[in-house]
Amino acid sequence: MNKAQLVEAIADKMGGRQQAAEAVDHVLDAIVRAVVAGERVSVTGFGSFEKVDRPARYARNPQTGERVRVKKTSVPRFRAGQGFKDLVSGSKKLPRGGEVAVKKAPKGSLTGGASATVKKAAAKKTTARKTTAVAKKTTAKKTVAKKTTATAKKTTAAAKKTAAKKTTATAKKTAAKKAPAKKVTAKKAPAKKSTARKAVAKKAAAR
Repeated sequence: MNKAQLVEAIADKMGGRQQAAEAVDHVLDAIVRAVVAGERVSVTGFGSFEKVDRPARYARNPQTGERVRVKKTSVPRFRAGQGFKDLVSGSKKLPRGGEVAVKKAPKGSLTGGASATVKKAAAKKTTARKTTAVAKKTTAKKTVAKKTTATAKKTTAAAKKTAAKKTTATAKKTAAKKAPAKKVTAKKAPAKKSTARKAVAKKAAAR
């Protein structure tokens, strides 16, 4: 039996083929979404669907016999319920007429409006993941802004130090240039005194 035949099998009980197709689609979608999210879907009397993690391992290629490395993966698993097993094994007989083979599941199992509950749970997880991602991006932006500010402060401080060093060096050079000029002036003064003495000596000799 394929999906189309399954829809046809329950069309009369669902009030039409379209309603049956929608019901089958919604049930399967709810099961798939729940299992992908890591949840276990259990239907009393029928079985349970769950996600199983398989560790990395080595396997053999059936055609060549070559040893192949198989990566870690996750696979879906279905475990038939006891009621389903009993019906298949023949220990229990299928009910006659329009009775349902699988009994109704209690609250919390995947029957009726339970699919909506599964969808809501999946939606909540998706929202939580998006919120976490946005928070991480915001934190990263703040960190970058702090680093940029710190770098700008360091650059400004370095520029101020460089300017101060240049100013000090210029002042020292200017002071060094002015100092020799004073010394030269001091040396010229004795020369004037010697000239005055010679003039006095000449006058004395003329007399």
